[in-house]
Amino acid sequence: MTILLIDDDRELCELMSQFLTGEGFEVSSEHDGIAGLAKLKSDNFELAVVDIMMPGKNGMDLLRELRQFSSLPIIMLTARGEEIDRIIGLELGADDYLAKPCNPRELAARIRAVLRRSEPTTKKGQEPQNRRFGNIVWQAQSRTISVDGHIMSLTASEYNILTVLMQHEGEVVSKYELSEIALGKRHGPFDRTLDVHIGHLRKKLSSTDGSEALIKTVRSVGWLFVPS
Repeated sequence: MTILLIDDDRELCELMSQFLTGEGFEVSSEHDGIAGLAKLKSDNFELAVVDIMMPGKNGMDLLRELRQFSSLPIIMLTARGEEIDRIIGLELGADDYLAKPCNPRELAARIRAVLRRSEPTTKKGQEPQNRRFGNIVWQAQSRTISVDGHIMSLTASEYNILTVLMQHEGEVVSKYELSEIALGKRHGPFDRTLDVHIGHLRKKLSSTDGSEALIKTVRSVGWLFVPS
């Protein structure tokens, strides 16, 4: 599993690299946003860990540019741990976030969890099959969802959330169940990760097919997918 660390803290990168290498990851590092983005464009990685506060090009700008051409899983690091940083990062397409200083073991666990989201979500013993919901087609084998023949640009987290809702078409999926299945983590009382991802999905679905929101909110409970 190939990981790119992008952080101007060289000592932290060295410590994280040593630990993650011991956990079986192949790790490279860059120490500013410009070099990090160039590395992501030229080489193949399975995931990147990106610090928000960096000179030259910060993590938010890097993520914004990256999402124009790639859905590579991204974990954001923030020294401040402020909610606004986490929300903005998620809105720009980050898959997860972690406040600095972080425990290397927790970072490794988050990396594995995010990478698992990039894998097929079909149940054991079932072969993935294409499913159609009106003008929306879900192709499980290629992990793509298209609307009117146009493939949607989705992050791993967005794809998993939408497919879980599709699997439960017309049924309410609780925020706790959705977080466990799609994101691989428990939903905390002040966690807005799902809200941000759902908002992103609604915008993408709306801009693609021009219809009303296909993901309905059931207040204080969760969400359900209702195709037009």
